Amino acid sequence: NSESKISSFITIQEGCDKFCNFCVVPYTRGPEYSRSPEEIIKETKDLISNGAKEIILLGQNVNSYSSFNNKRKNFKLSDLILELESLKELKRIRYTTSHPKDMSEDLIECHSKVKKLMPFLHLPVQSGSNKILKSMNRKHTREEYLSIIKNLKKVKPNINFSSDFIVGYPGETEKDFNDTLSLVKEVNFINSYSFIYNSRPGTPASNLEEVDEELQKKRLITLQNLLENIQLKENKNQVGKLNGVLIENKMKNQSKYFGRTSNLTPVVIT
Repeated sequence: NSESKISSFITIQEGCDKFCNFCVVPYTRGPEYSRSPEEIIKETKDLISNGAKEIILLGQNVNSYSSFNNKRKNFKLSDLILELESLKELKRIRYTTSHPKDMSEDLIECHSKVKKLMPFLHLPVQSGSNKILKSMNRKHTREEYLSIIKNLKKVKPNINFSSDFIVGYPGETEKDFNDTLSLVKEVNFINSYSFIYNSRPGTPASNLEEVDEELQKKRLITLQNLLENIQLKENKNQVGKLNGVLIENKMKNQSKYFGRTSNLTPVVIT
């Protein structure tokens, strides 16, 4: 790719072994597979020589990354991040999308050690209700999720989070939905994606009785309003403050530039 991309993605891992009951990825993309560290480091260096200042490590389940280098040393995501940190021209490192089950201690530790690793993490939770998480086969509880957030904040006090939410999953009661709302308030996600549950043929969840569509829509609006208010408050909080922004490009037909802060907030600069 000869086109200069200030912020560049590198796929390091594909597939998924988690088998969440609503998801087709394990069936369509197959089991987890990780590329070799050498390949990834070489690709990173190529991108840097083409002007990349930020590398986003990409995977369907990026933090389950595990591969041997040519000296038969097992490389985890944390090893890879430490390796990339030493590349002088590289200014920022990110990774997405993570599964709570694979937020290991060494990876959490990375957020305290690695200056180039941005203080922002996309960590999908899907629901705040233990009953629904179990029905989704998410393999983590609400408490475990909150404990990961707490540990990350301990090592990196200024870290922020975004998440994915499925609203109106089969069997979701008003109480389950309220558990999601209270989790959102507790974590204060500054950016999130939320969707109405949509049945995927062939997945275990497609056999379950669905929640009334009108109710799903109502809940989605309630959740999105809450998420938006948190985001707005966070943005207002930044007014008058000094922020590091990585400029990615000049905007088309305008004398303005587009960039992002360390926590991925888009910024337009004159």
